[in-house]
Amino acid sequence: MFENLSERLSGVFDRLTKQGALSDEDVKTALREVRVALLEADVSLPVARDFVKAVQEKATGQAVTKSVTPGQQVVKIVHDALIDVLRGEGEPGALKIDNAPAPILMVGLQGSGKTTTTAKLAKRLKDRDGKRVLMASLDTNRPAAMEQLAILGVQIGVDTLPIVKGEDPVAIAKRAKTQASLGGYDVYMLDTAGRLHIDADLIAQAAAVRDVANPRETLLVVDGLTGQDAVNVATEFDDKIGVTGVVLTRMDGDGRGGAALSMRAVTGKPIKFVGLGEKMDALETFEPERIAGRILGMGDIVALVEKAQDTLEAEQAERMMKRMAKGQFNMNDLRMQLEQMIKMGGMQGMMGMMPGMGKMAKQVEEAGFDDKVLTHQIALIQSMTKKERANPQILQASRKKRIARGAGLEVSELNKLLKMHRQMGDMMKKMGKMGKGGMMKQAMKGMFGKGGPSPEDMAAGMDPKALEAAARQMGGKLPGLGGGMGLPPGLSGFGKKK
Repeated sequence: MFENLSERLSGVFDRLTKQGALSDEDVKTALREVRVALLEADVSLPVARDFVKAVQEKATGQAVTKSVTPGQQVVKIVHDALIDVLRGEGEPGALKIDNAPAPILMVGLQGSGKTTTTAKLAKRLKDRDGKRVLMASLDTNRPAAMEQLAILGVQIGVDTLPIVKGEDPVAIAKRAKTQASLGGYDVYMLDTAGRLHIDADLIAQAAAVRDVANPRETLLVVDGLTGQDAVNVATEFDDKIGVTGVVLTRMDGDGRGGAALSMRAVTGKPIKFVGLGEKMDALETFEPERIAGRILGMGDIVALVEKAQDTLEAEQAERMMKRMAKGQFNMNDLRMQLEQMIKMGGMQGMMGMMPGMGKMAKQVEEAGFDDKVLTHQIALIQSMTKKERANPQILQASRKKRIARGAGLEVSELNKLLKMHRQMGDMMKKMGKMGKGGMMKQAMKGMFGKGGPSPEDMAAGMDPKALEAAARQMGGKLPGLGGGMGLPPGLSGFGKKK
């Protein structure tokens, strides 16, 4: 969603960071472009104006002109200002659900993804916080709305309130409260009806339910693609009903992302979660530092690590690390790493979160790379016998032909896979011999080849020249992450799309 804004801003900062010293005029010109970029991204005019003013005051001081890298200093100031605009009070993603059963009221317009978000949040509370959750649909207007929530409840293993035809929303809310108390639930979630636009009936109904339930949290669900209108919706709901937090849906879409920036600044309400797709686990905590990092192309290593933790079994990873330290790395280990990559959103999903890699993800796409390559490699490994997987050195011509035929691929593909396995095995041995201190730096060098940027360079916002040099060095190779996360450190020899 923030792609266009990211591109515009990184273009502005590329020019700044290439200059040795910055004059006030350079900063002014850059900030004029920043303002245009924000307005194009659908950020409201007052918010864009205040943002640029705040940055200008800090960026035209002595500290910047005397700084060793004035360009990067300005990038840091913009980064900090973005975080200030986005930050809400309290811990992101934290909900007040202390005294059971705690009611959570979900409000919003029709089509904003309220029902799906209710189920996603219920799943998150059940899985992450170990809460017993009851969901109730109060949407008596939309046909099959109640059935939709019941079906989602079955999918995620969360109880829903039995449907009684002809009840009004207030009666359903009272019944949900009773059942939650009697059934020993920690949280009960009320999914209210929406309308296509805000009207008196909608507000009156939501207010009546609020008065009965007395919710601990009232979450407003807003479609991130509605742009500036989302801010008006949030202001209206907050005035009439009182909102404690916002959930932005469709943040994986191609909207302009300005709504997120404006919403926080205009309404003063924290954005607690963002919806990133249709799947039931596609709900992320909204963390300003990470969003600002993504907008400015600094990556989101935290999200990458979290994804790795979610998809990788800790014991499995530990066993694998011990084997790697001894230089034992067979085809079963490689398959596990490839499967892990697919679970984490494939190569492009991961590159989008790695510092300075946003631009490279585009180049990768244009080079004709897609995640089919990973599934082909897994298919090749699955075509091998147990003995061959454990000891790939025994593969001679006739075995290779049989394996390739079994996977429906060419022997050349298998040779590339074996070469990659050898390179990774060598790197694992080297890493096994190193002390812990140098491990991360070495892993980074493994990603970029000799002379590549250090992690410090990357954290500073990634020098574009170093990035171009790294891209050239890699030729056809794609970086993975060093062995610590259980991901391939080098994936070489990917072909064009057939």
